[in-house]
Amino acid sequence: MATNSRIEWTEATWNPVAGCSILSPGCTNCYAMRMAARLAVMGQEKYVGTTRKTGGRYKWNGVVKIDPSSLDAPRRWKKGRLIFVNSMSDLFHESVPLAFIKKVFRVMEETPQHTYQVLTKRAERLEEISKNLHWAENVWMGVSVESYSYQYRIDHLRRTRAQTKFLSLEPLLGPLDNLDLRDIDWTIAGGESGPGARPMLADWVRSIRDQCVDADVAFHFKQWGGKNKKKTGRILDGRTWDEWPTRSKKVASTRTAV
Repeated sequence: MATNSRIEWTEATWNPVAGCSILSPGCTNCYAMRMAARLAVMGQEKYVGTTRKTGGRYKWNGVVKIDPSSLDAPRRWKKGRLIFVNSMSDLFHESVPLAFIKKVFRVMEETPQHTYQVLTKRAERLEEISKNLHWAENVWMGVSVESYSYQYRIDHLRRTRAQTKFLSLEPLLGPLDNLDLRDIDWTIAGGESGPGARPMLADWVRSIRDQCVDADVAFHFKQWGGKNKKKTGRILDGRTWDEWPTRSKKVASTRTAV
């Protein structure tokens, strides 16, 4: 089912897939692993068996479940929302069948009142099956890049047919001083939060912001992060950065940079 979200760059979440597996360093402290374990204890069946406890922490165990019963949730929302697709998984995980991904894309196409934000670390598979998907205007496609070693994901994204493309540079674990922002519409940056959060340097964020300004790419600074992200806030050099991709007329008409 879809729920209201506290994530700064969206309004709701929709999870037709549950469970994942750790792929790269950005996954180490993923909040979704802790949340999945909690939801399983609360009796939400699709999260049962998706995590294991090791070293005193819950981690993905590689079990991925599709949830066909959740597909119709966005159809019941008549008022348009910004919807983050699969905040608790990765739609392009190798265990998610192409046929099911097509069903998710069909729902997004048939509910144009919403704007969907799809985010993946599996950029290779994204590019591979992109030609088999119908990219409606209300679907924003993004990749996560946590450090220099994973900048290649941007090239895979660039070669897809998505009409609006974005980057999630979160949790930012190192400098990204030479980003290729061609054909990128939006960039989100943020530090890691929660238990064991790794530090982020202010100069890393400033470099990304300046590159976005120079390339005329919308920039959104989500948070400084840390154990208590509310305490550290999201002010960068005296202001908040809440820019949105201008290609989406629906969102751009109602949201402007602060």
